[in-house]
Amino acid sequence: MRFVLALLALLAPLAPPPPLSPLITGARQMVLVITPGWNNVRGELRRFDRASSSEPWRAAGDSISIVVGKNGIAWDPLADPIVPGPIKTEGDGRSPAGVFSLGSAFGYAPSAEAGWLKLPYLHVTEGVECVDDASSSVYNQIVNRRTVASPDWKSAEKMREVGEAYRWGVVVNYNTPAVSTRGSCIFLHSANLASGGSDQGTAGCTAMAQTDLHGLMAWIDPKVSPVLVQLPRVAYEKVKADWPLP
Repeated sequence: MRFVLALLALLAPLAPPPPLSPLITGARQMVLVITPGWNNVRGELRRFDRASSSEPWRAAGDSISIVVGKNGIAWDPLADPIVPGPIKTEGDGRSPAGVFSLGSAFGYAPSAEAGWLKLPYLHVTEGVECVDDASSSVYNQIVNRRTVASPDWKSAEKMREVGEAYRWGVVVNYNTPAVSTRGSCIFLHSANLASGGSDQGTAGCTAMAQTDLHGLMAWIDPKVSPVLVQLPRVAYEKVKADWPLP
């Protein structure tokens, strides 16, 4: 009986590998964030680059400590989960797991002081908000309330009032175009990791020490299609060989 079962196992079709994201296929820079598990707040960020999409990834700098959402991370509800895990929704305090392109940089400094960036830059002035009201027509968009004729949202992050965490940051292109309740306002930004309070995590962003953030922002080059890959270790190990990941 054992022989028959072993033979059937050998004859059973192998599960297909998880589909490779086209974002990874075309990327020549990768920001890789790994957490120990779904509910962990602390994790590690590493940078990689490659000369062409057919070449292997090479480390670009040392690993750095990060924090994710205060409740950990969760799958994008529109993605095929690689392994079982929680599904992200608006206000869940989890950062999205998956593969995402990176958008513009933002900050409190005038544009003239952001010349060290390769990314397009948004100067965050008074009135600039990121809308997290899932019923709004501008859900998950950064807008200036002062220029909108009839604001239709009841909830938004007033970005200028956030303080040091948003002094500099990068938009993660998650939930674009926006689907209601899928999650909003996902950024890379700074946090005081020397403080015990940093273990509480973020509302859904990925945060790091400001010096590390500056180095990362200066490195990111939109000309080479940078991508953020953010996964718990169990999912990373599942796809590392098939995608392949560094």
